[in-house]
Formats: sequence, C-alpha cells, structure tokens
Amino acid sequence: MSATLIEQRAAATERWFVDRDATSVEFAVKTFWGLSTVRGHFDRFDGSYAVGPGGTTIELTIDAESIDTGNRRRDEHLRSTDFFDAAEHPSVRFRSTRVGPDGGGMLQVEGVLEAAGQVVPLELFASVHTVDGALEIETTTTVDHSLLGMSSGQLGMIRGLATLRVKARLVR
Repeated sequence: MSATLIEQRAAATERWFVDRDATSVEFAVKTFWGLSTVRGHFDRFDGSYAVGPGGTTIELTIDAESIDTGNRRRDEHLRSTDFFDAAEHPSVRFRSTRVGPDGGGMLQVEGVLEAAGQVVPLELFASVHTVDGALEIETTTTVDHSLLGMSSGQLGMIRGLATLRVKARLVR
C-alpha cells in the first residue's frame, strides 16, 4: 500500500477525545442485601471515539485509584484486592469490538471490559448527539462485578449488578 493511500485513509478518520471537565463516569451498586445503594464516581479517565473507513471505535480508560464514594475507608477497600486491585491493575478499560446502529436511533456497542485483571464481554446502547461542534455520548449499562472476580463483600452483602453510567462530551 502506498504512503499516499495510507495518509488518505488516516485523514479520513475523525477522532474525538474526552473533555474531562464535561464528562462523568458514575456507578451504583446495591449493598446490605439490596436494601441500600452505594453511589460513586471516578475522578480520572480518558477516552476516544473514532469514525473511519474501518468503522467506529470507542475506548474508555479509567484510573481505578480515582474511585470516590464519599467514604474514605470504603474507597480504600474498593481499591484493594477484594475489588479493583488498583495497585496491580491501575486501569479499568473498555474497548469496542463492534459499533453499529440499533435501528432505533441509538448505537449498539459490543466490546470488552477489563478490570481487576479480568476481561469480560460487554454490550451496551449509547446515544450520540452533536452539540456545539462536540459529540455527546451517553450510556447506562450493567456489569456483573462477580465476573470480574470482585468480592460480594462480607456475608454476601453486595447483590445484583453494578450500574455504570457514562455521560461524555468529546472534542476534536
């Protein structure tokens, strides 16, 4: 393949990057046998959205150390080997493997989620809108934290699926 053709293909790819100041990555997990919900967010993350001749790709990388539930002791426990094992696995990553329209105005996104040294498939639906020259992407999905080798807590107190919500603003 000629250098000119490679340059033309690269030029045809549109890349958008997360605006960290206008993006949120939040979660909610049922605890106390489903009687209470722990909510939190991650303070540090990065990501991209690219559209090109080879299709669309979405990536999100989260700094596991940046978890914040508003409770210092709980956050330290979540960083431990019982959950994210942030010392050994500092990043939580999502990489799309397939992105396409769902037929209802949303994107159907399939990919892999890597956390705590484990990798699981993940499917989600996302809305994408252009607003003032930027892209806004929003999705809410669930993740079975036990598939990532994470604890169910003392006495099995953590129940159900973790809900992850990402509302991202992306700029060129």
